[in-house]
Amino acid sequence: MVGENIFYRPFRTTGGAVPFDRITTADYEPAIRQGIKEHAAEVKAIAEEEEEATFENTIVALDRAGAMLNRVLGVFYPMLSANADDALMEVSNRMAPLLSEHFNSITLNERLWNRVKHVHDHFDATCHDVEDRMLMRETYDGFVRSGANLQGADRDRYRELSKRLTELTLKFDQNALKETPRYELWLTEDDLGGLPESTLDAAKQAARDKGREDAWLVTLDAPSYGPFMKYSDRRDLREKLYKMYNSQCTAGEYCNLDVLRDIANTRLEIARLMGCKTYADYKLQHTMAQTPAAVYGMLDQLREAYLPVEHDEMQRLTAFASEQEGRAVEIMPWDYAYYSNKEKDSMFDINDELLRPYFELSQVTKGVFGFATRMYGLRFVPNHDAQVFHPEVEVYDVTDENGCAVGMLYVDFFPRATKQSGAWMTSFREQYIDDNGNDVRPLVTLTMNFTRPTDNKPSLLTVREVETFMHEFGHALHQLLSRCKYQSLSGTNVYRDFVEVPSQFNENYVYEREFLDSFARHYQTGEPVPQELIDRLLASSQYGAAYACVRQLGFGYIDMAWHSISEPYQGDDFNFEYNAVKDVQAFEPVEGCIMSPHFTHIFSGGYAAGYYGYKWAEMIECDAFSRFQEDGIFNSDTARSWVENVLSRGGTEAPMDLYKRFRGREPRIDAMMRRDGIVSTQ
Repeated sequence: MVGENIFYRPFRTTGGAVPFDRITTADYEPAIRQGIKEHAAEVKAIAEEEEEATFENTIVALDRAGAMLNRVLGVFYPMLSANADDALMEVSNRMAPLLSEHFNSITLNERLWNRVKHVHDHFDATCHDVEDRMLMRETYDGFVRSGANLQGADRDRYRELSKRLTELTLKFDQNALKETPRYELWLTEDDLGGLPESTLDAAKQAARDKGREDAWLVTLDAPSYGPFMKYSDRRDLREKLYKMYNSQCTAGEYCNLDVLRDIANTRLEIARLMGCKTYADYKLQHTMAQTPAAVYGMLDQLREAYLPVEHDEMQRLTAFASEQEGRAVEIMPWDYAYYSNKEKDSMFDINDELLRPYFELSQVTKGVFGFATRMYGLRFVPNHDAQVFHPEVEVYDVTDENGCAVGMLYVDFFPRATKQSGAWMTSFREQYIDDNGNDVRPLVTLTMNFTRPTDNKPSLLTVREVETFMHEFGHALHQLLSRCKYQSLSGTNVYRDFVEVPSQFNENYVYEREFLDSFARHYQTGEPVPQELIDRLLASSQYGAAYACVRQLGFGYIDMAWHSISEPYQGDDFNFEYNAVKDVQAFEPVEGCIMSPHFTHIFSGGYAAGYYGYKWAEMIECDAFSRFQEDGIFNSDTARSWVENVLSRGGTEAPMDLYKRFRGREPRIDAMMRRDGIVSTQ
């Protein structure tokens, strides 16, 4: 019976919360198949409508279509990243080709395309508001970018390539997910030198979870890998763990070398079908940057500004390490975190372990939510009745200052084998206005991989983990504060090189005393973080800024290199990557180590020819924050303008137009360079 599957009709729960207690893996495949069937019927009706094509009966109708398919995929895709077992991955493997074919059948439907084109060609912009105009533009451009103008054999080839690309990116993603848990570094008591108590507790807990009381376990999960590389005195073990991390997916069952080449070459062929020389040319048409030349221009500008400073940093660090060891030390990549942490501590008397006791997770959560209360009037109330997909997930009802519902927030803090590494925001449901004029509010998820609590300590975060929380919370606010008509334009449905602006903007507050004072308390004594520690934290905030920037530029160069090929590539992946980053390499290449085979952002995560967007967005958000610094970091009028002109508007207008309305001008790079100590503040 159709009605037996929970996805076949809107969830009958308070606020539309996902009824996870009634969902099983077996529900997804039939629901996706039924969703495809219903969506196809809706699209067919639009394409075969006898009345003349209009904005309402064609463009708006397309945006509204597929409610059931959106409902199931809105849950299915987040679960693939956050809670995927082998059975769910198998469902994904079966469904990916069907979904690719389904969406291709829409954009390659000639009768439908003719209706879309007719509306576009006869569209009277004066009769429509700014959101209508953007929906028209995005719908038309979306069809063009998806092959609607192709004819005959080219249309058939595009359909094949699109399906193939879907399968390849899924395989890449699943290989990376399955590979990471296979790497384990088991330690004995002789291997623990330099490790602080928090790291030892976590490693001991990880070993206990594996049934071993006589050992300590380090994994490639960020809360385990990062502290070990930063604190372990055992250089040989740091080298071993570094090589584990950076050789992921280079051999064996989950090797991604052939897969990533196939992805890059398939993307190239798609771009050529669209009349573009490279995939970067094709992809960047729908960004603020517009062209590869603009991207390389920004990357090169930052390289020229930051590289000399990075060289000075590395020379100073080498001298420091040599002095520490009483001999000449050549800094290797597995040494950087270790010696830079020691040098930073020696310069500012500050390190993660001094601050961890003041960043207990529940207190940090209160601080992060309190930030949104003070800035935007939002309230976060725990919802203990909402069903969750894992026992560790927490749910909050979000309301505005008038008590009106804004949405729901699901928070998932800790690593597990079925979760990808890293941190991200996604949604089970996005915001939009339905056919009856109701404002459908979003269901937003935050997924992190923070330091777990142990048997004798709560979860105590590092400064970087607090930054990560604020970053992903910025994405969540972009969704929660959305006030748009159309789902495809709401929330974070913006250009890829603008989407990181609200998230990176939030990170600035981690280094503001006024924010830290609101929540940073010692988890045992309740005492506020001492002012001297805050002062030292702020003083150290520019430490290693050039190295961090140049490292990030390297990721951008790798991405652009793979997506700027103009001929199919079948060469050596290691040499390809080395050549891409040689101008920003802090270290000589390490044999067997390479980023590309586990670089999920660009090969399966939507950032292809878009990783530069982090630095592009950083330039914008630093400029935006400089206005708050001028007006007061919690200035209510400035915050209201930020919401009205940026956070609530989604992709309803060109990002630069939105930003200029907030700032009164285009962004400048000066604020970012001042923050990093690269140029004088004079």
